Amino acid sequence: MRIPNINCKIEMFSSVNFSEDPNKIKMAISNIFPYSKIKTENYSISAISNELRSFEKIYETIHTNHFQKVFGRNLEKNLENNTTWFYLNKQAAFVEKIVICEEAEESPLGPIKTILTSSNIDGIIDWMIYENQ
Repeated sequence: MRIPNINCKIEMFSSVNFSEDPNKIKMAISNIFPYSKIKTENYSISAISNELRSFEKIYETIHTNHFQKVFGRNLEKNLENNTTWFYLNKQAAFVEKIVICEEAEESPLGPIKTILTSSNIDGIIDWMIYENQ
């Protein structure tokens, strides 16, 4: 996998339910996005990264499992100007699995919302979806 040199900002957000351990949500985020800075605020956890290599695990998963079309459709559907987003299943992320949700309700305890912003958002989407096809 070749990671393009494209400037970006990746933000992750997850609510913390009363029944959840915030440390487990932090672990879920760091399992999927290892190059992010995580912070806790009241009933939510957020993380940020400016490194496209934060998408290594997602990239590997969608290409290994041939999910490029589904993932691409999700990114295109949520694309607005220079930003797109998608949901990840929080429980799956905790066990280092990547499960992309089309709707927030597909993750019973709530998803991890991932927002990707770049002046070259199309280049990032092309890399994520079409490289190595």
